[in-house]
Amino acid sequence: MKKKILVLSSSPRKGGNSDTLCDQFIKGAEEAGHIAEKIQLHDKKIGFCIACYACRSTKACFQQDDMKEILDKMVQADVVVLATPIYYYTMNGQMKVMIDRTLPRYLEITDKDFYFIATAATKSKAQFDRTFDGFTAFLDCLDGANEKGRIYGTGVYLPGEVKDTEAMDEAYQAGLQV
Repeated sequence: MKKKILVLSSSPRKGGNSDTLCDQFIKGAEEAGHIAEKIQLHDKKIGFCIACYACRSTKACFQQDDMKEILDKMVQADVVVLATPIYYYTMNGQMKVMIDRTLPRYLEITDKDFYFIATAATKSKAQFDRTFDGFTAFLDCLDGANEKGRIYGTGVYLPGEVKDTEAMDEAYQAGLQV
């Protein structure tokens, strides 16, 4: 069955390490016959949630930014990939803001498979726990969300360092096995 895959890359650098792993995931998924789209959050205007809750009655945020398009794609996707570089042992701000802004339609983001990609300078996978805990906490709020895999880009800091790691093959294989 052909699946629609949405990859949300929060790398502030195009071609950064987490973004490179996104491309590998997409390569595998497309070779397996799926349709994949990557959204680079750094290219999008996404305002902070201000907790006004106007969206509760309208199912839409009053802010006129790119989040509506992202939410539409999240609702339509079969698979969602959340990718972030790790900053101070958690996801970066761009990813957290995007997650917060799912509030108007999070009840519609149902029955999805999720993959997590993270990169960090640390070589310790245990140091990724807080980042992945943040992702799983988000999934706890979504009906029928299934965590399908985690890709650890350990020991990478400078752009391109991830290309010589096992994480490249792990991302590709995860995409193939969607």
